[in-house]
Amino acid sequence: MNDPFTTDDPRPRNDADTVDVANTVNDGERLRRWRLVLGGADDGTGARLGGDDLRIDAALGAVYDVAPSGRSGRRQGGLGSSTPAVSRWLGDIRRFFPSSVVQVLQRDAIERLHLQRLLLEPEMLAAVQPDVHLVATILELSKLLPDTARATARQVVGEVVEQLERRLEQRTIAAVTGAIQRSARTRRPRPADVDWGRTIHANLRHYQRDLGTVIPERLVGYARRQRAFEKEIVIAIDQSGSMAESIVYAGVFGSVLASMRALRTSVVAFDTNVVDLTSTLTDPIDVLFGVQLGGGTDIDHAVAYCETLITRPSDTVLVLLSDLFEGGVRDALVARLALLVRSGVTCVALLSLSDEGAPAFDREHAAALAAVGVPAFACTPDAFPDLLARALDGRPLDTVPGVPPVTSGPRLR
Repeated sequence: MNDPFTTDDPRPRNDADTVDVANTVNDGERLRRWRLVLGGADDGTGARLGGDDLRIDAALGAVYDVAPSGRSGRRQGGLGSSTPAVSRWLGDIRRFFPSSVVQVLQRDAIERLHLQRLLLEPEMLAAVQPDVHLVATILELSKLLPDTARATARQVVGEVVEQLERRLEQRTIAAVTGAIQRSARTRRPRPADVDWGRTIHANLRHYQRDLGTVIPERLVGYARRQRAFEKEIVIAIDQSGSMAESIVYAGVFGSVLASMRALRTSVVAFDTNVVDLTSTLTDPIDVLFGVQLGGGTDIDHAVAYCETLITRPSDTVLVLLSDLFEGGVRDALVARLALLVRSGVTCVALLSLSDEGAPAFDREHAAALAAVGVPAFACTPDAFPDLLARALDGRPLDTVPGVPPVTSGPRLR
């Protein structure tokens, strides 16, 4: 069926065409569209719906024709506690709406109608369309999942993780590999370590026409690698409920980074306790199910644990994923991070790692961290690889394309 909010004309349109098409819509069709937008038979349009339009209207009304919690009103709707009703609704929205709209409808239904408990049933999990928001909800409910639903829940999470890996893995590996190579370059390489392509390019002005060759004035290459790992990355993940979507992306990034031989990657999750998830990084699904959302927050305790994982400060990036609402001693955390920065560690605070924009966060705390050299960012998953690459090779972080710092401190080395 065609989208009820668009015309049936499939031809490409420009802005001028849009005006002409709008003028050709008759009054009946215009009223029908307003009726679907407004909802409710007493919307004042006088339009009557029939056929599939009734099912579209019912699917939307089940979520949006519900009075907000705590208010009285005549608006009716909802899916009640009936599993068959939810199943029919899921089938209808997948039939009549594109994937992006289905995800929005599912998310709104869970939030507005409190359908989280239905996700404890394996048949419901199998019927929903997987996305990041759904995975975040599953992680919130992970302690409550019955054994019958766990296998289905892992399958749903696995589908989303696979989608995210396809989206993010290649650009992450490319960005990080480039950063490691840049940081390893030297102008006095040993003969076996000369990068001849870059050396020739850098010395083209010294081309000797008579000899038909370039005589290099300087060599470009890589320092002799003495260690198995070139760089260390430590990711500390705040398990607060507000960080759920960010945690999904962080788990995927942690697993991708752990697959790179040049990196030593550690991932920990924390509330008032710290759980080291590094041993599970070969399977991002295990990483995500190792997170327990909710509880208090002691960031200082988590950073203290991260200190024990750092073996080469000048080659280490510490990523603190948190909204910075500290339940521990704030001054102690600022002092600890200041010492890490002075020791050579590059520290970055990520207030979020999602497509939802900047979250609520402790601005005073963020400013205090910026003052000691720990800038804070609200970063999208697509921009994170470049942000991490810049941190790895010491470039300034206040110039990352598309990622302006929410707070900025001294430029990193």
